[in-house]
Amino acid sequence: MVLTAENILFIGSVLLFISILAGRAANLFGVPVLLLFLAVGMVFGTDGFGIQFSNPHVAQFIGNAALSVILFSGGMDTKFSEIKPVLVPGIALSTLGVLLTTIFTAVIIYYFTAWLPAFPGLSIAESLLLASIMSSTDSASVFSILRSKGTKLKQNLKPLLELESGSNDPMAYMLTILFIEMILTGETGIGHFIFKFIVQFAVGAISGYILAKLLILITKRINVENSSAYHIMLLASVFFIQSGTGFIYGNGFLAVYIAGLVIGNNKQNKNASASAFFDSFAWLSQLVLFLTLGLFVNPGDLIAIVSIGLIIAFGMTLISRPFSVFLSLLPFKNFTINARHYISWVGLKGAVPIVFATYPLIAGLKNAQLMFDIVFFVTLLSLLIQGTTVFFSAKRLSLTSDGDAD
Repeated sequence: MVLTAENILFIGSVLLFISILAGRAANLFGVPVLLLFLAVGMVFGTDGFGIQFSNPHVAQFIGNAALSVILFSGGMDTKFSEIKPVLVPGIALSTLGVLLTTIFTAVIIYYFTAWLPAFPGLSIAESLLLASIMSSTDSASVFSILRSKGTKLKQNLKPLLELESGSNDPMAYMLTILFIEMILTGETGIGHFIFKFIVQFAVGAISGYILAKLLILITKRINVENSSAYHIMLLASVFFIQSGTGFIYGNGFLAVYIAGLVIGNNKQNKNASASAFFDSFAWLSQLVLFLTLGLFVNPGDLIAIVSIGLIIAFGMTLISRPFSVFLSLLPFKNFTINARHYISWVGLKGAVPIVFATYPLIAGLKNAQLMFDIVFFVTLLSLLIQGTTVFFSAKRLSLTSDGDAD
């Protein structure tokens, strides 16, 4: 079945309805809701009920728009008073942690793809690209599971994980773009890429802060009394900040997260209703995003990469992520060993790696389809294994409010 202008609303409404029912079931059984959204998309896709969707440009467009809303909403919901005590370790995890995860995982990918005869050996640059795509985490799944159980975490872990998950996507994005450029141009000089990386990070942060302050000033001056108009104005600003920052060579994802953080912590009467609006819109964005990505993949293609997918998934979970977390948090003595183990374990993969995996496809890289299939498989495995043990591992490590202190 091919999506057309005539049937897209009908098919879309059916998929949304089924996904909402699946989300309810996920909460009851402690399964990450995003996993079931992906599953619904896969069931109705090419290898299931036969809905034909194979356009990476459309998938990337939906992904970028959805991620912008999700990051802005995450910034709005993050209270600066809560993240202030964990600001430095959170930034360490989202920058140094992502970089270390990329390096450790790239080593695993490089050697094992060369060792397994069924796979083309990936170059060092391709291994770094694949690792960077999968280096970010999605803690939204963690919190939805813990909230469904009425669980609170000790040792400021909730704000730390929220800060990490909200701020490590821009880092992973910049690394992904830089490694794609490295492969396309054949340049290996690290100085050029470090400079470009710093510029993207700095411009993104400054742009997000300034544009958010400007938006606050404008809304005060024009005094938008209609809350619905204010919400639409904010939504338009999200896309303007994301795309506008990209035009001036900054990181748009970092900009919208910082803009959300600044606006959410500004004392405005309409912020409570705006936060509720963006919570709903971010949830819808996640639903549409995961459905789209589920439709985009062909489950039959994943069978061929099971062996390398398992190696990479377990390598990231048991080696790369723990090493990067422990090294990044080495200077910070206020986190117990159990807390560090928990942070390592709940580094779930979500929609972001799959969206970033469309970039090599659009760039036309040689092993782009292989990379996409591996990323999708690793994400599924992460949500299935780590996502279903979030509550159990918190209890086991005595990190819940009703557990014993370490």
